[in-house]
Amino acid sequence: MRHKKGFNHLGRKKGHRRAMLANMASSLILHKRITTTVAKAKALRMYIEPLITKSKDDATHSRRVVFSYLNDKVATAELFREVSPKVADRPGGYTRIVKLATRLGDSADMAMIELVDFNELLLTEAKPKKARRSRRGGAKKTEGAPVAEATVEEAPAPEAKVEEPKSEEKKDDSAEGEEKKEA
Repeated sequence: MRHKKGFNHLGRKKGHRRAMLANMASSLILHKRITTTVAKAKALRMYIEPLITKSKDDATHSRRVVFSYLNDKVATAELFREVSPKVADRPGGYTRIVKLATRLGDSADMAMIELVDFNELLLTEAKPKKARRSRRGGAKKTEGAPVAEATVEEAPAPEAKVEEPKSEEKKDDSAEGEEKKEA
């Protein structure tokens, strides 16, 4: 029976589930983004968000509690050193789950879970869009409107050095020597 089922057991016993979530949490802290199944991502979110909240208070007790969950001192140090200062003013919601395509092998629903404040793509300023070029070229130019043209820069091709055979060089030198003698 599944009465009062509080969380997803992920088809594992308690020890295996706890070790798996600890390893995934350490990987998420170190790499800031990991790809996994949707069910594991949701379970990981429930596992790691209280740890990030606990890391806001940099005390010995909170470090020991977080270390007991992560079992990785490098990830614990990274959490307290880099992650917690960035999320200090955020009241919660430290992770984002983005659903991806299904996995080819077993058609499992895949997702990417990432730390919200460490997404470089969203933090950078939006670049201006390039002018759209159509194949048909049906748009007529008007005199008053500026026309934006996309330019394509080609990289210069590397020039290969061609070595001449040594015998030809000797012939050229001897030919120049003969010309000097005649003059």
